Amino acid sequence: MDEEQGKGRGGIAADPRLLAAASAGLASAVLALWAFRGLPGGAFALWLASLPLFMAGIGFGGFTILASLAVASLVLLLLGSATGLGLFLALFGVPAAALVLAAGRPFALSLPFALLGLIPAAGVLLAAFLLGDAPGGLEGAMREAAEVGLQRMGLPANDGLVEELVRVKAAAIGFWVALALLVNAAAGAALLKRAGVLATTPAWREARLPGWYPLLPALAGGFWLAAEEGGDAVTLSLLLVLLVPVFLHGLAALHRASAAIRGRAFVLGGAYAALLILSVPVALGVAGYGFYDIFNGTRARRSAPPRV
Repeated sequence: MDEEQGKGRGGIAADPRLLAAASAGLASAVLALWAFRGLPGGAFALWLASLPLFMAGIGFGGFTILASLAVASLVLLLLGSATGLGLFLALFGVPAAALVLAAGRPFALSLPFALLGLIPAAGVLLAAFLLGDAPGGLEGAMREAAEVGLQRMGLPANDGLVEELVRVKAAAIGFWVALALLVNAAAGAALLKRAGVLATTPAWREARLPGWYPLLPALAGGFWLAAEEGGDAVTLSLLLVLLVPVFLHGLAALHRASAAIRGRAFVLGGAYAALLILSVPVALGVAGYGFYDIFNGTRARRSAPPRV
């Protein structure tokens, strides 16, 4: 009798990976549906939609995050819409799974860091392809979205402001999605460590981009400069989204470099305050420091004596 009861308690409840996948998938779908249905706090809930997926993947491996993504997709398809499901998968679901699978075990952050630029860049190229037959292409779609957004906020949709928004809108979306993915991954790892699931969390400030990565923004920058009239919205968006991981690398390098400095909290606080006040020039400076750190780290590894 006891043996039969033990068999009856099998299935999902007997496998921690399946239990984590089901729980994470349901939680992620609820957060996305909360946002898609316009409930209070929906915008905040949408940015947290990848957190349960990251917790499942970081805590229990690649199979679990893929299973949780399947559960979330099924729930969104049944209770939501195909458009909502596509948005969830494009912005959070597929990127979260790709980052976890790229990190592997033990956690290696080099390739996931690069994916924070490669995935948004692929999204820009895909959107440009899908909207190729629309009036104005991707640029026209972003112009229409910018005008509608300004009108809803009660602001004048003058040509100059709309043009500036069009040039940076896709890159801004890529930046905030990459930042949300990074923050959710770090928060998920911290919660898992606190719960005793992980012994240690990934060393985020030790993350480095691969030595080949700077070639990509350099190539995008060349296409942008070579385009007519100083570059279009697509090439500029590609350049900016590919610079996001370099900027994040620069922040990580700043945290590493300031580790031994007295008054480190004031140094980092001043740096982040400068980012908020003088966002563009300081962000470019941080990205420049990121390029220097990538080159310096690559050169140091090449010149290091071989291990015996």
